[in-house]
This record gives sequence, structure tokens and C-alpha cells, in this order.
Amino acid sequence: MPPDLDAGASAPPTVTERRLHPVTPFRRAWAPVAVLAGWAAHDPNSAQEQLARLTGTMLLLGLAVLVPVAGLYGFLSWWFTHFAVTDSELRIRTGLLFRRTAHIRLERIQAVDVSRPLLARVAGVAKLRIDVVGADKKDELAFLGEQEARALRAQLLARAAGFAPETAREVGEAPARELLRVPPRALALSLALTGATWGSLCAALVVPTVLWLTTHNLWTVLATALPLFGAAGARSAGRFAGEFDWRVGESPDGLRIDHGLLDRTHETVPPGRVQTVRIVEPLLWRRLGWVRVELDVAGSANSVLVPVAPRAIAESVVARVLPGVTVPQELSRPPLRARWCVPVWWRGHRLAVTGAVFATRHGLLRRRLSLVPHAKVQSVRLSQGPWRRLWRLADIHVDTGADKTVTARLRDAQEAARLLHAQAERSRTGRRDARPDRWMTG
Repeated sequence: MPPDLDAGASAPPTVTERRLHPVTPFRRAWAPVAVLAGWAAHDPNSAQEQLARLTGTMLLLGLAVLVPVAGLYGFLSWWFTHFAVTDSELRIRTGLLFRRTAHIRLERIQAVDVSRPLLARVAGVAKLRIDVVGADKKDELAFLGEQEARALRAQLLARAAGFAPETAREVGEAPARELLRVPPRALALSLALTGATWGSLCAALVVPTVLWLTTHNLWTVLATALPLFGAAGARSAGRFAGEFDWRVGESPDGLRIDHGLLDRTHETVPPGRVQTVRIVEPLLWRRLGWVRVELDVAGSANSVLVPVAPRAIAESVVARVLPGVTVPQELSRPPLRARWCVPVWWRGHRLAVTGAVFATRHGLLRRRLSLVPHAKVQSVRLSQGPWRRLWRLADIHVDTGADKTVTARLRDAQEAARLLHAQAERSRTGRRDARPDRWMTG
């Protein structure tokens, strides 16, 4: 008899598919209601006419049909959603009528964020958002039990770091050391000293006053003033709620950011994925020595690292994001003749190139210092219009991997030409010596 070729073959590993938390159907049951609300908002006149024709009995019958249909939709969408972690990927199957299966390679995962909206916190569940290299949109699992979400996050990050499947389940969440916590009082004061807040309040005071002097119509003034005051308050209140209790911690899988008053969010800044760091210094903050730190992260929506902090503390956090980088303190101004191209504001443009970063600063009232590690520079360009060519000036543009550009403006033309070639060489050397974009590497 011929030998049994399958006798020595091992059976494929069994993949256990799991469902989301049982409260998920209540969230998804709102989809049919949202469709009706969208139709009413799109054509309000027709919707009002249809509602006017309905009697009380017809409305009750409509609700008697809509509620079970919405509940059935929520249950079926939950029932047909599964996810599983295999040896090489996270697999998510969704769809009631149109099936969709997402295969997320574990080594391509660069961030896993845990979000807990207010109602989710009450129910004890959380949303898991997976950030993948090269993907424009994050995949998500909503909702999971809070402990299950944290355990799954730790497992995915361990697998992304190269741990074996059996080891990844035991690694658990890496410990974090707190680097920074923003007190609510400091956050509220920083918002009160922000130019956008004062601009909104001035508009809310000036525009109604002008309308009253020109129209003497109280209703016109109220119709204008209330939305303006509401927008000014909503902007500051929204930022306060979003950035409340802001904490930054350091762990082997990157910098962890926790924040939020109503919706609590747990984000991770992936190591090696930061393309640009911006230190923002509004005019009214300078007396207190405060700054704001923003980020450009490749393939991620993370944009704020520190909402407000003393400059020394903020720079110490920047040093954890960009190891070996010291924020330059001395930056050179453009030549004096630059004032003929950009009057007054030319003084705000500064440049410094160190062994680690390409640094530019612009702005007089609101200073923005941008730091680009040489290893993250994708291309360097020189531009020079006719008027600047007349004054022997040029701009140097540095493009990063986050589809962003940092520009050193109004530089001497000969200096710009030297910078162009020198920066290209620094970028090649920096990419060769850059640390790997890996999790838990030290």
C-alpha cells in the first residue's frame, strides 16, 4: 500500500472566534432610527408634511413596528460579527447583508487605543481601535468588556512585538511610568489665555453691538449674540472636556496618553512613528512659561502630546519621544533684507540644524517650533519666486512621512543651496542609523 502522506502532517490550529459584548446590540439598534432622522434632516419640509398627516394611532403603530425592527437589526448585526486572533493576524468578520472580513497582519499593527465613551463607562465596556501601517481608516471592535479590551490590547501589542502566541497571552499590559499629569486648574487657565477664546468672545461682543447700533432690533441682536456666545463657550468647554486629566506615561510599547472627562480615551504614541514635534507658545502663555506640544504621527490621528505644561517639563517629554534630541535654544534669523519680502513678520522666522533635527520656528504672537528628525525627512525642496530671487532669498521645504511639510522661510539663497545638499546627506545617514519601528524594544 502507498504510504499515507497525511499521517505525519499536523492538523491546522483551531481558531476560536469570539463575539462582542452583549450590550452591543443596543448601540447598533439606533441605525434604523438614524436613517429616518437623516431623511428628515435632508428634506425637512417633506418630513413635516408626512408627520402632519399621521394620526395618533398611526404614530403608535409606527413605533410598534420601528422598535422591534431596530432591536432585531441590532441583534442580528451583533450576532454576525466575530473576531479572532490567529498566529499571524487579527480577523474581523462583519456584515448582515453584505459580508466584510478584515485581515489585519499583527506585525503591521502600530497602535491599539482603548476608548470609553460616557455611556460605555456606565455599562463597563470599551471600544478598541486598531491603527495599522498604511491604512487610512482604523478598524475597531465596539464594544468589549473593559477587562477583555485591555487584555486583547496587551496581547495584540505583544504579538506585534514578535512574542510567540502562547507567550503573548501571558505578557499582559506593560507597566507604565507616569511622566506628566496636567492639573484641571492649569488646563482651564490655559484655555482662558488662548487667543482663539478671546477672539470668539470679542466677536460675540462686537458683532451684536454693531447690529444694535445699525438696526435697533432686539431680536436680531439676540439671534446673533446667542450663537456667538454659545460657540465661544462650546469651543473652550469641548477642549476642556477632551483634555481633562491628561496623563502621559512611558512604557516599553511607547508613550501612553490617557485623557477625557466624559469620554475617556487611552492612546499610544508608537515608537519610531513620530515624524514631527511642534512646540507651540501662545503670546499670553509666555509670562507663565507654558507651552503646548503637538505631534505628526505617520498613519495616525494622534496630534497632541501635551496640552499645556511648563517648558522644561514639556521638553523632557519631547526627549522621550525623540531620544537623543535636545530642543535647540539658539535659532538664526533671516537676513535683514528679508523685511522687504515679509514686513514685520520676517522676525518670527528662525532656523537651526543640529546633528539630530531640522528645526524651524515661525510666528510672533503664537510661536511654533517644529522639530523634524533627520531620519524622518522624505524629501528636501528649494523654492524661490521672482521677488525673493531679486532679494537673493529662498525657502527650504522638508517633507515628512506624515504627508506634512516643514518650511524654513526667507533664508539667504546661498545658505539655502548649502542646506539643500547637506540636509539630503543628513537624511540618508539618519535613516541608516534610525531605531526600528518596533514595539517593546527597550
